[in-house]
Amino acid sequence: MRGSRELLVDGVTVVFTPKKVKNINMRVKKPDGHVEVSAPTWMDLASVEAFIRQKMPWIERRQKEIAERPYAVDHQLSAAELAAWRKTVSAATEELVAHWEPIIGVRVTKLAYRNMSSRWGSCNPKTGRVCINIQLAHYPPACLEYIVVHELCHMVEKKHGPRFKALMTRHLPDWKERRLLLK
Repeated sequence: MRGSRELLVDGVTVVFTPKKVKNINMRVKKPDGHVEVSAPTWMDLASVEAFIRQKMPWIERRQKEIAERPYAVDHQLSAAELAAWRKTVSAATEELVAHWEPIIGVRVTKLAYRNMSSRWGSCNPKTGRVCINIQLAHYPPACLEYIVVHELCHMVEKKHGPRFKALMTRHLPDWKERRLLLK
């Protein structure tokens, strides 16, 4: 990162970047839990470090959550392990799609499965293609169903606006709770 430097705050390495922003922004990033902080260019380093110290319990909690999730090890998986994940997810997804297509009133033309690092699923409403993240193999079945319904609802409504949320609520009333399991 341009203008970035590493800070060591209470034993935690933080990548710090001064930016033209109004507030301090902190992120604990996947897959390894590294910490990134950006702060206004006018802010002194002592204030930035004080902010980081104040947020240390949150940083440690987020790092622990990240370390416990499957995506923390996805880059270390063998081809056989990835194939097993794909097989598990594809079998369940095909059943879910067959169940939900007539309910939502859409048609999936192609199902694809990938080991994705930044999203749980994707769809192309024009072609009817839906792609599902194979890492869902390590989450409760309710999470996979949430993603399938989410992607099928996108075939009706592209954006995440009120109409999309109403569709999700109509078809899967507990979708917000299921989504939280994936965070």
